[in-house]
Amino acid sequence: MPTIRDIRAREILDSRGHPTIEAAVITEHSVGIASVPEGASTGKHEAKELRDKSKRYHGLGVQKAVDNIRNIIKPLLVGIDPARQREIDSLMIEKDGFKDKRRLGANAILAVSLACARAAAASEGKELYDYLSQFPQLTKRAQILPCPYFNVVNGGKHATSKINIQEFMIVPRFTSFHDNLRAGSEIYHVLKEIIHPKYGLTGVGDEGGFELPLKKTEEVLRLLRSAITKAGYSGKVDLALDCAASSFYQHKKYHLDGRIFNAEQLLQYYLQLIKKYKLISIEDPFHEDDLVHFAQLRTRSGIQIVGDDLTVTNPERIQLAINNKSCTCLLLKVNQIGTLSEALDAAKLAFDNGWKVMVSHRSGETNDSFIADLAVALGCGMIKAGAPCRGERLAKYNRLLEIEEVA
Repeated sequence: MPTIRDIRAREILDSRGHPTIEAAVITEHSVGIASVPEGASTGKHEAKELRDKSKRYHGLGVQKAVDNIRNIIKPLLVGIDPARQREIDSLMIEKDGFKDKRRLGANAILAVSLACARAAAASEGKELYDYLSQFPQLTKRAQILPCPYFNVVNGGKHATSKINIQEFMIVPRFTSFHDNLRAGSEIYHVLKEIIHPKYGLTGVGDEGGFELPLKKTEEVLRLLRSAITKAGYSGKVDLALDCAASSFYQHKKYHLDGRIFNAEQLLQYYLQLIKKYKLISIEDPFHEDDLVHFAQLRTRSGIQIVGDDLTVTNPERIQLAINNKSCTCLLLKVNQIGTLSEALDAAKLAFDNGWKVMVSHRSGETNDSFIADLAVALGCGMIKAGAPCRGERLAKYNRLLEIEEVA
């Protein structure tokens, strides 16, 4: 039985150039390495990162969290089999002592949690997705390649433009992952060809989607529809939105497209967009505590309603949304909850109540491809990892190509 001999940690930079943590869990036979992402549009109910708040990196350094791994978490876990994931995660949670993991830092705890899974998989000589499929929460799930939701235009907190909606996504509907990736890439480059002469700009936001000098949601949706048609994929690719509505909710009103909406007016606006542009999915259409209007949109639209800031991969928040019939899909972000065990519990709760699950990256990412394997192990059928652009996004998509070949 392999046991943890050493745990190392260091400060690295994420895709925005902000510090984050990379941890290595070392056994007699293997090494597991994992790094954690950082969100810009974060829900208030998420687990808390630990930041130094000192002069270094404008307060964003993570040396305190790194020290917690070296001085507190390492002594706690040395000698334990890394495959005992639930025990490892529980020990770290108990040592922290806070529900939101503010003492040790969710970033410190998660880095070690994911690295343990990688070390255990390597010790057993298994691909990570195969290893994860053994977990009790997933034993009845079939391994399937996920359909990618490509964020090709960035707005909200992921961009410097005046577009309020955070993500405009294209969703190819082919049976193979490589065909879906090809369609996403081709449409993305056709979109660039349309944008460049029209606006003279081809800059991208945090998630690789284009930043556009537009203000209206419908202007972007029309642009995407044109790019899909010009690329030859009309009728084969759908549109979806991540509104991140909490980011444009102020003084109990929604400030969108240069207008001010109350919740009922915004609901009507969404219904118009859904009908006109055949949207198949909307994420976070209302602010993160408005369970009622989430539920009304779910009932009246009949499309997929995704909870992110509302649910934050937290079983307690998910159960609240289930009780209120607010969503049909959970956006699963492991760093929102802070351990692999809890993330898998969240996924199981969603599945057991008839929801779908979409595995997601964060806007501040690393080249770690863990979520690609996680999506396959979950058999959830959906992944959101940004545009088909930028290395930290493509690390996930290229890993899925690799899995498709060997699985």
